[in-house]
Amino acid sequence: MKLRISLALLALLPLLAMAQLTIKGRVIDSQTGASLQGAHLNLNNRLVKVTTNDKGMFEINGLKAGNYKLKVTFIGYHNWEALFDIKENKTMLISMEQAPILTDETIISSTRANEKTPVAYQNLTAKDISKQDQGRDIPFLLEQMPATVVSSDAGTGVGYTGFRIRGTDMNRINITVNGIPLNDPESHSVFWVNMPDFASSVGSLQVQRGVGTSTNGAAAFGASINLQTATPAPEAYGIITNAAGSFNTWRHTISAGTGLIGGKWALDARLSKISSDGYIDRATSDLKSFYVSGGYYGKGTIVKMNIFSGNEVTYQAWDGIPSDILKTNRTYNGIGMYTDYQGNTKFYENETDNYQQDHYQLMLSQRLAGHLSGSFAIHYTRGSGYYEQFKDDENLEDYLIEPVIVPGSDSLVISESDLIRRKYLDNDFYGFTWSLNYEKEKLNLIMGGSGNRYEGLHFGEVIWAEFAQTAGYNHRWYEGTGDKRDLNLYAKAQYQANRKLNLYADMQLRGLKYELGGKDDDQRDITQSHDFLFFNPKTGLFYELHNKGNIYVSFAIANREPNRDNYTDADPDKPAPVAETLFDYELGYNYINNSIKASANFYYMSYRDQLVLTGAINDVGAAIMTNVPESYRTGLEMSSTLKLNEKLQGSANLTLSSNKIKNFTEFIDDWDNWGSQLENPIGKTDLAFSPGVIAGAEISWSVVKGLEAAINGKYVSRQYIDNTASTDRSLDPYFVSNLRVSWVIEPDFIRGIEVNLNINNLFNTEYETNAWVYRYYSENSYGKLDGYFPQAGINLMAGLTLKL
Repeated sequence: MKLRISLALLALLPLLAMAQLTIKGRVIDSQTGASLQGAHLNLNNRLVKVTTNDKGMFEINGLKAGNYKLKVTFIGYHNWEALFDIKENKTMLISMEQAPILTDETIISSTRANEKTPVAYQNLTAKDISKQDQGRDIPFLLEQMPATVVSSDAGTGVGYTGFRIRGTDMNRINITVNGIPLNDPESHSVFWVNMPDFASSVGSLQVQRGVGTSTNGAAAFGASINLQTATPAPEAYGIITNAAGSFNTWRHTISAGTGLIGGKWALDARLSKISSDGYIDRATSDLKSFYVSGGYYGKGTIVKMNIFSGNEVTYQAWDGIPSDILKTNRTYNGIGMYTDYQGNTKFYENETDNYQQDHYQLMLSQRLAGHLSGSFAIHYTRGSGYYEQFKDDENLEDYLIEPVIVPGSDSLVISESDLIRRKYLDNDFYGFTWSLNYEKEKLNLIMGGSGNRYEGLHFGEVIWAEFAQTAGYNHRWYEGTGDKRDLNLYAKAQYQANRKLNLYADMQLRGLKYELGGKDDDQRDITQSHDFLFFNPKTGLFYELHNKGNIYVSFAIANREPNRDNYTDADPDKPAPVAETLFDYELGYNYINNSIKASANFYYMSYRDQLVLTGAINDVGAAIMTNVPESYRTGLEMSSTLKLNEKLQGSANLTLSSNKIKNFTEFIDDWDNWGSQLENPIGKTDLAFSPGVIAGAEISWSVVKGLEAAINGKYVSRQYIDNTASTDRSLDPYFVSNLRVSWVIEPDFIRGIEVNLNINNLFNTEYETNAWVYRYYSENSYGKLDGYFPQAGINLMAGLTLKL
């Protein structure tokens, strides 16, 4: 029997050999010889290889002998086509000519750093993003970047998420999409939960650490992030992704595009739905989003419109877990808890956050005379939503509701009631951005700016109360407004002084007017007006030591205005908060060869009047932030990528830092003497949420063609959750590791099938990434209220993607 099988296989070998022919080769720029990564190959009108790799290489297997037509497309280049008869394996060098056509990169070039800009930055390409994208928010795409710490309220990366870079939180990080501001003008933050699955529509992103280059919108006070939406594919496509994982997490995404019709027109669209129960009790998320982009791509003109929207419903998990419960119940969530008439503990089912955010962007990029090009965009963002809460035994007068007199009795008065309330935010944000770019030989000049206006309405309504006969339907108990106008103008210049030296200068003028009106939820009048005019200069130089290494040095000044909470929570009996100023010094070195890419960056960020939490409270007991005269962050960031061979490569980064307030005084609320506080002079101390050591590493292995595995690890040292450097109020150091496996196959009947498996927190580490604390003094001892945010233990996410 074995002999017969062997003879049959021998007889089939010639046929098998005929069926397994291969075309492989490289795609390059005809003028420079540079490799073209991301070129699309079409064989006999069937897309058989999505993109060329980072060396421009491609390989098409499983072909039979015969006649073929090969077409190669790449945006910004003329199409390449050839007819040939294949009888044996074939190796090709494909040389493509540049076409006189603008690309999407012109839209964001004015706000991005390039290879000779003297700042610390890192890019993620569409391929990098696709590998890491598993439906979690964008902060988790940045997890392996230097000096970065990410966190999730629900513990899974779905729902409310955030990150810090160099210890700086999101309301000090400038974030733009296609050069258009994304930060909320009042809170200065970005709520990624309002943009679910947006990573699926991002073509690239750049993170600049430190002040970076001038940009539009909120102040870059520790970092800036520039996202560019995806560019159109040369060919029509359709992609269907379905994924499921731990905690009843589901992701469904459908995207499609026309490709470049006639080489000029394109339409792309995406529809997504993500849901999860969350790791934390009742931390559910129900997220929906869509993205539509259409444009005209001419020889000297791009006109593009993006519309994207997100709708989120999440059960609140903002309070965290008290430290005395954390050790026994890591998933506890006390939000929405109440006791019914029978003494049973229950949770209000609709203790949810509900919000929708719609974005509209219309962009024009135009090649002007000679070496001059320009871009102009108008934008509009509409946001509306509320969060709902059940409150028991609330004082009716706090809600402007008259006490209820019990019928038949003139003396029996009900002044407290259970009730359900909603706090609303209704806002409009609109404006324009523009830039002009002149590039010729040794000189690159950029001018640009933006004008934006924000109009926000904050109000609260009681939608039900057990005892509130005097209150009308949806009784409104407070209403406040915010009106902010922001104008900025910048000019940048890069000059190649000689073969090795490149000089850089960047000047920005930013003016703001911020007006608050009405009342806050505690009935305090918040009417006030603030004007700012900031000058933010930057300068530096870039020097090539040799053909594989370079150094840079830079200095920058940034200014940041206080946000809404800094004003509304400020103690009226004390000086109002003032703007913060940052002096940023950077010194870096880069080295690159065929197998190693390494960089090191030293920074010193000196702050004047930085706003920090001190433990102080205002006249109604709300925690406030206070300006401290002097503080700083200094550190060394190192990162490297090593390609061991064609199948195995690794990367690593390490950040060592020291982050201090030079002279700090803690304020502690005295409960025995309400309205007074104890002062605790500490002197020099650590800044909160600023770990001294952050390290990351990843190893990826291309096991066989189409099958890739990667394992990474992240270490974060101790983080203090207030500015007292007390281990009793800190996050323990942690190390967490994740495993990613992907398998791509390309059968004849479909463009591609991809199977993904992600195992997060591979070693089931118990760790927390965020927390808050409030200290008080009562009955001759100190106490605290706090909340910690634990992340999920080992959890899985598996997905199937069909590329049509």
